[in-house]
Amino acid sequence: MPSAPPNHASMSDFTSQGERNANAIVGKMDGVVRKAGNVVASTTTHNTKPDSVDNGPPIATEGKHPKKQQSMDYVVRSFIAGGLAGCTAKTTVAPLDRVKILFQTSNPQFAKYQGSWAGFAIAMREIYTRDGVLGLFRGHSATLLKIYPYAAIKFVAYEQYRSLFIGSNRQNETWVRRFASGAAAGVTSVFLTYPLEVIRVRLAFETKNRRTTLADICKKIYHEAPLPKSPPAAAVPGSGVAKTVAEAASSTVQAVAPRSGLVNFYRGFSTTLLGMVPYAGVSFLTHDTMGDIFRTEAIRKYTTLPKPENAPPDKPAPLKAWAELTAGGISGVVSQTVSYPLEVIRRRMQVAGAVGDGHRLRIAETAGMIFRERGIPGFFVGLSIGYVKVMPMAAVGFYTYERLKLLFNI
Repeated sequence: MPSAPPNHASMSDFTSQGERNANAIVGKMDGVVRKAGNVVASTTTHNTKPDSVDNGPPIATEGKHPKKQQSMDYVVRSFIAGGLAGCTAKTTVAPLDRVKILFQTSNPQFAKYQGSWAGFAIAMREIYTRDGVLGLFRGHSATLLKIYPYAAIKFVAYEQYRSLFIGSNRQNETWVRRFASGAAAGVTSVFLTYPLEVIRVRLAFETKNRRTTLADICKKIYHEAPLPKSPPAAAVPGSGVAKTVAEAASSTVQAVAPRSGLVNFYRGFSTTLLGMVPYAGVSFLTHDTMGDIFRTEAIRKYTTLPKPENAPPDKPAPLKAWAELTAGGISGVVSQTVSYPLEVIRRRMQVAGAVGDGHRLRIAETAGMIFRERGIPGFFVGLSIGYVKVMPMAAVGFYTYERLKLLFNI
């Protein structure tokens, strides 16, 4: 591959190298490998008079925009905006989230209410009768402690990954790069905040009359151990050396791998990663795509607001409230459908120690248990409630973030 031309003085050597590496990686996926130096050169030398973004999709066309995204001021402002947006969205649907978790995890007290909207209403009424309004928000304090850094990191990471994967060249704005930016942002945020999510789910799952404290939950999670595996059968003559070596290696790994302790706070994390890639990738991809549609020339006068006077020249016109809420809601529904089966598996793994004999299950064991209990529909238990929850949550989240970006001038 020919070497990229030297970058202009408007970007640091570190930023230029990062953009070249990201373009090379993502270019292998979508078949478009471009030179980062040409991207910077084309945007800094030819954009003497930037085009109005209202004449096309909401894509950065000026070289200084990626540089601004990588500044500390931009990171701090977007971190605050993302965290506030996440807390606002999560608070809106907290009661729905409590009932959904109880249904997903087959809580013995609420399993009889699953499968109908009437059962959902009865479950909410029972929680309200026993615990009052606060019962519908049980575990929400832990949710806010988790959701603020999670949402803040997710939105900040998405802006930064977009800057690397897409850069400042309009031709780099492909669906693959958008998906990759969202997926990478989701993985980054969930890795840094996953232990708080495990604690939140366990707090929401507890339904006993005795008040369970945060310290009690943490101690219980810490001391849980996996189910002991049955000893391997004796090798049969002619079974092969490869099988014996594989069994010996498996036994060695099980002997040295952590079986309790801090690793329990990452229970179901591998499944979460598998679910987060499609969820976050599809979510951001769908939202940005809907933004493109709403900003097309044929309908933009009905869907967009006038650009603020102090807005950066390369920033697209903001969507009207109904359009922004619609884009966010659709993105939530699509991403939830794609990733929901993995979410059900993850929830069951997280609360495995709260039911049964207190042992945790592995991914394959959890999936097998769900399939034996309910078949394929078991992987979609609570999905209709999930739609009711995720549509307003995604709509409010994206709407709040975009409006706070305008307020913070980012």
